[in-house]
Amino acid sequence: MCTAIELKTQDSAIVHGRTVEFGIEIDISIAVVPRGYTFTGQTPQGDGLRYKTKYAAVGIIGYRDVKLLDGLNEAGLGLGTLYFPTFAEYTPVTTANQKCGLSPGDFPNWILTQFASLKEIRQAIQREVVIITPTVIEGWGPAAPPFHYVVYDKTGASIVIEPVGGKLIIHDNPLGTMTNSPSFDWHMTNLRNFIALDPRNVPPIQISGATFQQLGQGSGMLGLPGDFTPPSRFVRAAVFSATAVPAANAEKGIEQIFHILNNFDIPVGVARSEEAGVVHSDYTQLTVARNPQDFRYYYKSYADQTIRMVDMKQLDLNSKEIKLLSTRSEQPITDMTERFR
Repeated sequence: MCTAIELKTQDSAIVHGRTVEFGIEIDISIAVVPRGYTFTGQTPQGDGLRYKTKYAAVGIIGYRDVKLLDGLNEAGLGLGTLYFPTFAEYTPVTTANQKCGLSPGDFPNWILTQFASLKEIRQAIQREVVIITPTVIEGWGPAAPPFHYVVYDKTGASIVIEPVGGKLIIHDNPLGTMTNSPSFDWHMTNLRNFIALDPRNVPPIQISGATFQQLGQGSGMLGLPGDFTPPSRFVRAAVFSATAVPAANAEKGIEQIFHILNNFDIPVGVARSEEAGVVHSDYTQLTVARNPQDFRYYYKSYADQTIRMVDMKQLDLNSKEIKLLSTRSEQPITDMTERFR
């Protein structure tokens, strides 16, 4: 489970963010990838595409695979990798296409370190410069993890990239919203079931001389789905971001991103399954936000709700090595009793 949103502020700044959910604990670190660093893509048959980073980027990695699964680059391009179960279909590897092969985890890393605009990404994918191969990634289980991707540029435009039928399909994403399966076009069609939702309260009505009025605030949103399935979360994410009162600037917009994404915070136990006698409970392990104007990346974890920030402008983006920082921390409880004495 994951949920992504985008907001535009009063001064036309763009901010975006997402939640990170999974049924087992992911070892997540913040990584800073410098310019000029060389990566080699993975395929089931060995090494794939070899490429050097053009743009530095900051974001998160999972386990020991030092590839950005979410992040922001120095050109203001933001990306989120989200789960796409039962729908992701990668390209089979052959001797002819192996040299342009990437694993599902290599692909977002390649996007963030090679491009500055959605136009460039479209052109590269249309030319079939790369393929995503069904590669098993350490820590993600015995099969290739099923991913799809949402990308934002510094203008606020957004696209969704989905591996379907062995091809990379690109969808325009006018809302900046994203969740999980089914495919993005299905979610956009499903929104037509909820066009009557309105942030304004329903006015009283009279029937046979009797007046009926709302029981409380929020009557215009009656019928908004509240469960944790991807279709329901997509609807809520689209509605919450579309009806949000624009924040004054990017800094306040980041605060608003976190407030909205709090509505998608999944506590341990409410969404779970059992496999071979082991209970797996999906929960919100991390929430991140991106400020492409100021090149700042923000995050908070399940165990520590303190919002932390990495400022790319303060970093050495020509470093020869990738820098890592664990997201593990425990939130302190501040005792305020002394203030009353």
